[in-house]
Amino acid sequence: MGQSQLISDRQSRFVCFGGKCDKPLDFSFLFAFQPIVNIKTGMIYAQEALVRGLKGEGAGSILSKVNDSNRYIFDQTAREKALQSALSCHWDGLISINFMPNAVFSPAHCLRRTLATCEKLNLNPSRIIFEWSEKEYINDAHHIENIISTYQHLDFKIAFDDFGRAHSNLNLLTRYHPNIIKLDRHYVINIEKDKHRQAIVKAMISLCRDLNIDFVVEGVETIAEFDMLSDIGVELMQGFLLARPALMDMPKATIPYVI
Repeated sequence: MGQSQLISDRQSRFVCFGGKCDKPLDFSFLFAFQPIVNIKTGMIYAQEALVRGLKGEGAGSILSKVNDSNRYIFDQTAREKALQSALSCHWDGLISINFMPNAVFSPAHCLRRTLATCEKLNLNPSRIIFEWSEKEYINDAHHIENIISTYQHLDFKIAFDDFGRAHSNLNLLTRYHPNIIKLDRHYVINIEKDKHRQAIVKAMISLCRDLNIDFVVEGVETIAEFDMLSDIGVELMQGFLLARPALMDMPKATIPYVI
């Protein structure tokens, strides 16, 4: 029996906005991919799927069309298309997908289509990272806890994206247990000149090591940033310096030089 069949009808009950959850989308989109790179080994840790318009327009052009009436079906469709796109590009590693907690009414129900897609594509759920950005802030801590525990129970990985950007604090790490933290670019800007930022990143490396959390620094754009972060001990990086997103393709990473 597949994992999608293990989710009972009782678990799958949910309430949707105005009964419009099943309304088909009236717009189309594609995905670009950007790698997270292990700069010590030169290997790609994961490829992040980023929603784009049909001509490569930025994510905002698509997300601006998402509202309460189509958020659920968009989230579900985006997951499925991201996985299909990654495999069509012959990627066989970790796939990172952004998801909308506001679209997850019942974690079990919302995963049924994702698990069915995994079965159809012969894709192990352990290869999938779900990124939750704190920009998608939700006051219901129990709801978030339920989402994370349900996803991890089914072998999906959870990443906290944009960590430190707005609402996040250490309470997130005591209540929730993510597999990955992606530090916001705010802590990268001018880090080579800022001892406070350097100290924070060093502390985060140590904390994540103790908690068995993979630590990613995103938004690396300059050689100076790269040099300082590597000197501090950051191993996983993402940003334009290493690779720009590629539409429906898996870009290779360019590491400035061997560390």
